[in-house]
Amino acid sequence: MAGHTQGADDEIGGINVTPFVDIALVLLIIFMVTAKYIVSQQIPVDLPQAATSQSAAEVRLASIAIDREQRLFLDGQPATEAELRAELQRRWEADHEIRAVIAADRNVIHGRVTEVIDLVRQAGVTHFAIQTEPPAEPAR
Repeated sequence: MAGHTQGADDEIGGINVTPFVDIALVLLIIFMVTAKYIVSQQIPVDLPQAATSQSAAEVRLASIAIDREQRLFLDGQPATEAELRAELQRRWEADHEIRAVIAADRNVIHGRVTEVIDLVRQAGVTHFAIQTEPPAEPAR
């Protein structure tokens, strides 16, 4: 009976690339989810602290920032009130589950934040949150 055994000199017939593809896809997903969050943090905003603070890593997310000079930014890009309302309305028409996260510098007056909330609501977006930071841990 003749049998074939693989010896040390035989070549590998193929390379299994499935684990490589799995890792590449996981890295791609991580990059896509964190890209918006990284861009939104480029606007210098001194956030207030809150004990119930949560991360803003949503896929269907509009990131609105109000800096110290009370300028508006949508996803890291400067925007006027009219541009902000129009873009949020366009996004809401495309996806009624869109959420907005408003990050306002702690020195911005309450009235300005209320105006931005009103703009968000006028655009049809009903799910929104105010971005805060968790309080610093006390030194032990």
